[in-house]
Amino acid sequence: MTWLIIPIIILVILTIGSAIYAVVTKNLLYAVVSTGLISLGLSLFFFILQAPDVALTEAAIGVALTTIIFIITIRNTTQYEDEPKKEKNMKGELSND
Repeated sequence: MTWLIIPIIILVILTIGSAIYAVVTKNLLYAVVSTGLISLGLSLFFFILQAPDVALTEAAIGVALTTIIFIITIRNTTQYEDEPKKEKNMKGELSND
């Protein structure tokens, strides 16, 4: 049982680090990849806790399916920075400059 301590510590650091990075980053694609790493870490936790059926389900749904759906959704949208700016003039009317 003591040989499991080092891999568990590494998984905890990976999972917590990925969670912090997913919250802090401004790039949505990096945040989605980071949440995929969180799901991967959780599936490995479930495997260590001797729940292989839950680990396989988490790996299939959390890592693969959800990450792929989010990446496809992000690719089909535009970023706010890519849209043209609309500024109001003194009369409150919108102008495209």
